[in-house]
Amino acid sequence: MPDLRVASLIPSATEIVCALAGRETLVARSHECDHPPGVHALPALTEPKIPLDGSSREIDARVRSLLEDALSVYRVDADHLQDLRPDVILTQTQCDICAVHLRDVQTAVCSWMDPEPEVVALEPTCLADVWSDIERVGDALGRAAAGRALVRSLTDRMRALERQTPPADDPDAPTVACIEWIDPLMLARGWMPELVRRAGGVPVAAGETPPPTGEAAWERLQRSDPDAIVVMACGFGIERTVRELPALTGHLAWDDLQAVRNGRVAVADGNHYFNRPGPRLVESLQILAEILHPSHVAPALREEAWIVPAPVPKSPSPARSSA
Repeated sequence: MPDLRVASLIPSATEIVCALAGRETLVARSHECDHPPGVHALPALTEPKIPLDGSSREIDARVRSLLEDALSVYRVDADHLQDLRPDVILTQTQCDICAVHLRDVQTAVCSWMDPEPEVVALEPTCLADVWSDIERVGDALGRAAAGRALVRSLTDRMRALERQTPPADDPDAPTVACIEWIDPLMLARGWMPELVRRAGGVPVAAGETPPPTGEAAWERLQRSDPDAIVVMACGFGIERTVRELPALTGHLAWDDLQAVRNGRVAVADGNHYFNRPGPRLVESLQILAEILHPSHVAPALREEAWIVPAPVPKSPSPARSSA
């Protein structure tokens, strides 16, 4: 379908479209879409309603204030979207905070004349959902066979990585805490426990509902006392995450964790890898395997996608310096 026009309003969907050799169908992107190279040339149809500078705690407070008022975190340029007349719009229902939500798109297109565009809302909560979403995007683009082939390729690559590491049920498998937000502390969920298991680790707080946050997450972290900690802050790259680390290292519980004492704390690029449920989840698995099993997996992505941070000077805040 060479004349198909696609507007992708989430980074993972943009990466999926391009992985399906559909780059020429894209007519618009979200403000966060930055991969693969070249997508910046597309017009951005979304923007956040809040400043994204400041600390993790400040951003969290701004987001919570919007959500408490039942407001969306993002704005869609409905006029520009309508002018572009896409045949397919890709969005998501997974998270109000991560990207434009389905209801925002529905509001933006509700006044359109027929024919209305096909709106495909991705909704991944586990790896199987990610593979299903890739196939749904392939179907929407008229590239169903390519969608199935991409899923086969990604799952084959994951299995190859799994064969390089000891299994998660190995008695010596490390327990792993993945941190997806720093202040307040939030432990990763969704597809992350599966990635940890596939990388030969035992995930902390997997399947706990509701997931612990804030001081409850600190208490959970202390009780589990994991062998390894990976900080993969949502929306943050390595440099931004490192700047936020004092909010972790300043907590009175931090130095008592065995992962800290043993030097098994890593910082990963959560923005480009773990937080994007698309093709680069394979690289995310590679990162975890490198961190957890350095004697089995060569550090191909170290420094580029993950680092072992230098010790961070303590600067505790009285408001959050103890559990």
